[in-house]
Amino acid sequence: MTSRFWPIPEARHAGGSPGLPLAGSRHVAWDLVNRLGDGPDEHLLASDLVPERRDRLVALRAPVCGLSMDVPRIMGILNVTPDSFSDGGRHDTLERGVAHAHLMAAEADMIDIGGESTRPGAREVPVDEEIARTAPVIREIRAQGIATPISIDTRKAAVAEAALDAGADFVNDVTALRWDARMAALCADRDVPVCLMHSVADPETMQAHATYQDVTREVYDHLAERIDAALAAGIRLDNIVTDPGIGFGKTLEHNLDLLRRLAIFHDLGAPVLLGASRKRFIGTLGLADDAAARMPGSVAVALHGAAQGVQILRVHDVAETRQALRLWAAIAGDNDNSGPA
Repeated sequence: MTSRFWPIPEARHAGGSPGLPLAGSRHVAWDLVNRLGDGPDEHLLASDLVPERRDRLVALRAPVCGLSMDVPRIMGILNVTPDSFSDGGRHDTLERGVAHAHLMAAEADMIDIGGESTRPGAREVPVDEEIARTAPVIREIRAQGIATPISIDTRKAAVAEAALDAGADFVNDVTALRWDARMAALCADRDVPVCLMHSVADPETMQAHATYQDVTREVYDHLAERIDAALAAGIRLDNIVTDPGIGFGKTLEHNLDLLRRLAIFHDLGAPVLLGASRKRFIGTLGLADDAAARMPGSVAVALHGAAQGVQILRVHDVAETRQALRLWAAIAGDNDNSGPA
């Protein structure tokens, strides 16, 4: 029987909660846990778990790109594409892309650069074109002295390699190393962090495959399998980040279920990345057809993620999310979580 342990997060106020830290968080604790097996859920105390499993839920995750994972980190989105669902065409020249990177670097802990839209229905971009969109921007960002860690959002090894050569630090693969057989070896050889995201099919057809018996259990099991595949390819556990893939082959209800049980992904033993910014379900619930008008809802989801112990928040609205996190941290009695380390 497969056992998945879902810790129930609670605020870890300064001098307050007696609970255990959740994945080393300064702000989030836990004491109760639900065991999600293949049968009915079972409610347990932390003390009921075997030490190995309890320690996995408590331990501070390894740094990512030199950033401690004890507080939520902001990953700013820089799409150098003409057709991304939210900001397509706004940053698709070298000058505009670098200018936006300068703005984000003031508040973001890392910058995620993508040259291929992964919105539902998006078509594949040729490798050479994707490299031409991303590598020069990364190279120029570094030439202008911006030292903020950069991730390359791609499913293609050749694009990732060109980005790493240009100065990127981290690979963000929406297919969790499934799309390009060479990607795992590249990440292992370069010894760089890699985000393994849950997705189904490809962006062009993924919404046609949004069928699950229990989305959280199935996404958890998929990510556990992808972690095993990454380890088998020589990628160190300390270099693995996981992402449940909000919006990728999921309906509104699937997304909400994953968000409600988000803390279960700490049981995989790696940092968790949440990328929900401006997505369609926020517009549906928030009555905002225009993606740019979904900022308030996006910040609400980011704060929920922080309260679930998520280590990396991938967002479009960097300054607004940073302000919200400052207030959230201050309420917890921590005034040090004010900006990039």
